[in-house]
Amino acid sequence: MNKKKLEDFLPNKNSSYFKKLKNKSSLKSSQKISKINKEDIIDCIRTVMDPEIPVNLYDLGLIYKIDVSENNEVEIKMTLTNPNCPVANLMPENVGKSIEKLSNLESIEVSLVWEPKWSKDLMSLDAKLALDIF
Repeated sequence: MNKKKLEDFLPNKNSSYFKKLKNKSSLKSSQKISKINKEDIIDCIRTVMDPEIPVNLYDLGLIYKIDVSENNEVEIKMTLTNPNCPVANLMPENVGKSIEKLSNLESIEVSLVWEPKWSKDLMSLDAKLALDIF
């Protein structure tokens, strides 16, 4: 009989999402592909809501880093309000899927990180007002 450990019942804290996409544009290889705008990525992420708090992940301050390469490879580092969140393994996937619709996207990688630790200070003013936190 296999003995279970506490970790077996906790969500995967090292969850990540990676997807390599075929270039969606019909541009010929000689034409320059326009670089994805970071603000467009943020707009997409703002459609992803925290399942327990009625605020999007970006305004909650859960997105720590967004990098876009010259080839439109997007890398996102994010965290969660609580490492024991029951949907921890779904959140990177939800963020990744939210930006898949962007044109000329080559790949998406979303990783959970735990440093620095999330705090309410990372929330936007809009999020603080929505949750009545000052």
